[in-house]
Amino acid sequence: MKEIQEHSNKSENKNKNKKVKIVLFSISCIILFILGFGGVYVFNTLNKVNRTQISTSDNDLGIDSSVAERFKDKENDIINIAFFGIDKREDGERGNSDSTMILTIDKITKKIKMTSIMKDSYVTIDGHDKDKLTNAFALGGPQLAIKTLNQNYGLNIKDFVAVNFGELAKIIDELGGIDINIKSYEIKELNSYIDDVNSVTNQSAGHISKRGLHTLSGIQAVAYSRIRYSGNGDIERTERQRTVLNAILDKIKNAGITKYPSMVNSLLPYVETSLSSVSLTKIGTDALSAGVTTITEERFPTTGYYNATTANDASYLIKFDEDVTKSQIQNYIFEDIKPTAKTSKSN
Repeated sequence: MKEIQEHSNKSENKNKNKKVKIVLFSISCIILFILGFGGVYVFNTLNKVNRTQISTSDNDLGIDSSVAERFKDKENDIINIAFFGIDKREDGERGNSDSTMILTIDKITKKIKMTSIMKDSYVTIDGHDKDKLTNAFALGGPQLAIKTLNQNYGLNIKDFVAVNFGELAKIIDELGGIDINIKSYEIKELNSYIDDVNSVTNQSAGHISKRGLHTLSGIQAVAYSRIRYSGNGDIERTERQRTVLNAILDKIKNAGITKYPSMVNSLLPYVETSLSSVSLTKIGTDALSAGVTTITEERFPTTGYYNATTANDASYLIKFDEDVTKSQIQNYIFEDIKPTAKTSKSN
């Protein structure tokens, strides 16, 4: 396999927090709603979320007893939830997790931490040997995806939230579209992806003909977030997904708090989770009462601790220093220690 050269340090530093993706929007809606409103109406609205039960057994979820014991004194103050942005093309299929993140609500440091894991990381998947992290969800659904995270990175995740990228288009349309600045070199591939998403969703969104600021429909915005081969490759792709996320959050924020109930009421049916309405409400109210307001982001594996290669299908494969990455993720989530990048890659 052919080794891909590392991007410049300047690009890496600029994009080290790059993979804040669509799944954050799901919990943002939930938290926004809980912070602004309470009582029975909140509880009934959260009941519109699609529920998927998974095992509560530590063994089934891949939580090592030593990990559970090590972080036992923090389990009530540091809550970890897996987030998956699912690329599901047909009814009945699970789809890959095009985005894999860990949301940490840290009541000790009063932070919400977004931990992004590269989707092409080469990991051990129980019953399937080594494979890309993105494939764990397709192979065994959210339970196997959570187990894969716990086993490879030494974590204690027990719940998840997921959003299908196809449903993202509906979410954006519910908001009236989002404003995105399109670059000239993105137009050709953007229109190709618009055709692709139209085909999958049986829609007929139009093409973009010129660069500049456009109000994108849901289909157009999803297509924009999929652009991969224009510009700086996968680095810019994740930047675009972050741009879409920020545009969605700006739309919600600018709508004003009085419109949150109706907006969230419309959007929550697109969310799938293992969390109950009681748990979701508790997460939001606990975060509020603890004064959790700061959001921080990190991406793993960090610069210098992985090699990116290509396989026969020209897709990325990320081989990383497993011990270092595991330690860095644990330190960031449980000890609030930011990872340090290296100037050169590990083998």
